[in-house]
Amino acid sequence: MPKKLYLANPYGFSHQQRHGPLANLSRTLEQMGAHVWEPFQRNNQIDRSEPGWAYQIAMADMGDVREADGIFAVVNGCPPDEGVMVELGLAMAWGKAIFLFRDDIRRCTDSEAYPLNLMIFAGLPELGWEAYWYTSLEEIGDPQKALLPWLRES
Repeated sequence: MPKKLYLANPYGFSHQQRHGPLANLSRTLEQMGAHVWEPFQRNNQIDRSEPGWAYQIAMADMGDVREADGIFAVVNGCPPDEGVMVELGLAMAWGKAIFLFRDDIRRCTDSEAYPLNLMIFAGLPELGWEAYWYTSLEEIGDPQKALLPWLRES
């Protein structure tokens, strides 16, 4: 059975990004063998004209992070999207497998070791965290990186 991979991302807020980068990223992860849980696709059917719609979406997304086997978080931006950061924090707290994707070339840190705030890396191994860090779609299929072996383990 394929592992459920929650795709934390800010791409769904933009029509152009939803049909470009998000579609490409989802397709690439599925080709690697992941069962992708993309929150904009899964939980945006909630009627936004009804009171409480935002809370319902937040609860659905949080439930998906809890039920997923791992999280693949898009951490573009300086700082990265706050919703993605909350989802990433939940995944860390629940001991989920964590993979980070950043094709944004800006460096947003005062650390020499990490390209982003050091807390974003708290859910990764201290040594070898780079295996969980992806900077392009092509890298996702690299068997030397952590995602592909994780997807293949039973």
